[in-house]
Amino acid sequence: MTTSPQEQAPDRSPGQAAGQPQGHARRWLILGVICLAQLTVLLDNTVLNVAIPSLTRELDASTADIQWMINAYSLVQSGLLLTAGNAADRYGRKRMLIVGLTLFGAGSLVAGLAGSAGQLIAARAGMGIGGALLLTTTLAVVMQIFTHEEQPRAIGIWAAVNSLGFAAGPLVGGFILNHFWWGAIFLVNLPVVVLALVAVAAYVPESRNRQGDRPDVVGAVLSTIGMASLVYAIISGPEHGWASVRVLGTAAGAAAVLAAFAYWESRIPHPMLDPQFFRIRRFTASVGGLVLITFGMGGALFLLTQYLQFVLGYGPLEAGLRTAPMALTVVALNFTGVATKWSARLGTPVSIGLGMGLMAAGLVSIATLTAHGYAGTLLGLVLIGTGTAVGSPVMSHAIMSSIPRDKAGVGAGINGTLAEFGTGLGVAVLGAVLNARFAALVPVAAGSLPVALAAAGSDGERARITDAYSSGLETSLLVGAVAVLLGGLVAGTLLHRADRADSGKKA
Repeated sequence: MTTSPQEQAPDRSPGQAAGQPQGHARRWLILGVICLAQLTVLLDNTVLNVAIPSLTRELDASTADIQWMINAYSLVQSGLLLTAGNAADRYGRKRMLIVGLTLFGAGSLVAGLAGSAGQLIAARAGMGIGGALLLTTTLAVVMQIFTHEEQPRAIGIWAAVNSLGFAAGPLVGGFILNHFWWGAIFLVNLPVVVLALVAVAAYVPESRNRQGDRPDVVGAVLSTIGMASLVYAIISGPEHGWASVRVLGTAAGAAAVLAAFAYWESRIPHPMLDPQFFRIRRFTASVGGLVLITFGMGGALFLLTQYLQFVLGYGPLEAGLRTAPMALTVVALNFTGVATKWSARLGTPVSIGLGMGLMAAGLVSIATLTAHGYAGTLLGLVLIGTGTAVGSPVMSHAIMSSIPRDKAGVGAGINGTLAEFGTGLGVAVLGAVLNARFAALVPVAAGSLPVALAAAGSDGERARITDAYSSGLETSLLVGAVAVLLGGLVAGTLLHRADRADSGKKA
């Protein structure tokens, strides 16, 4: 079997001057194709939330069923990201992109036609497998087809699509449910998948690890079990209690499996995740910063959405519309290239510090000004969106450019895994802070706002409960702001030192 020119060409680090690969002739068209595929996957992270009442009624789904419908997708996807990235590097990124689209499309079809809660849960798990392959492969392809100079702008567009998918899920789901039955939120994926398959087959070049490392089967199994268990522990914490046997046992098991994974990877000649990556200052600093960016943004938006619905009384679609300015700001700054120009002028360390500083300011604005109307929330969302547009693409590029190009799939898997972990951790930690504050002010509520409101006997009592929840929201958002700001300072400082060390070596 013959190989394509892309497979025959040597894989070099983007930072190498000699033999710097030329950008693919159709790279911007290819970027549009893979962003379309990725947008479909990202929408399904949040689109199901607005369909919960319909699913409960039409499939006779219990609360546990609903939780598994939502969590099956994220658990499988987050658990397989590293493995999917490794498979893309070894077997071909285009090939895995096609496999991912096919699995995602098949899962969407089964989900749309599901006649029971069990069928829908299984379909969502299948969609998660396809989603893991797509999320890792798209970023890896970007690193292959663009020159080193163009990569920051391309990653900026890729990151903007991430934000758009995150915010647009409830909007798209709400619109579809206003006109069709719940299954349409999955079947609408099919024409997009077919279009993406045709475009990927026609335009996306094949690329893979030319050396063909041996498959790390043990590493793949350990990383999948460890990450899925860790995410499950984080998801289960708010419901079952952080000190419960289920949560502590799952977290301990996850820690043990991930420790075994780290030990295994340090002992074999062809590891899936090379431990040497963590000795690279730029990589380590970017990893820490990315976790804190997603920690602050994911946790804050999760809590803010609840506030808009439970306290202010907005429906899911209305709440989605009122949080959309954040994503629209990211899209506007990244698609126009404005954020990329700012980052190029400021440099990576300053861009990350500025981006996370703006995010922290946005969280403070929401925490302190929300009680005075939507204007404070709008200001906060715009600040968070601006910070994300400036800092997030730079962070992702720093991660991807600090490791060899032939490991681009694994790099994308690390990027995706950390984003999932940071978001889950943000929801868990900031949610725990809010619940602790709320329960202290309204002991009878036991931390549950809907239960407390349902049990309220007067308007005055309801007002006291919502005030307590607002106080808890303010405290949790301020905690998130401090974490994000400190993370920005630490990441920016470490990256500055890494740049100085690299300059000293070149001199």
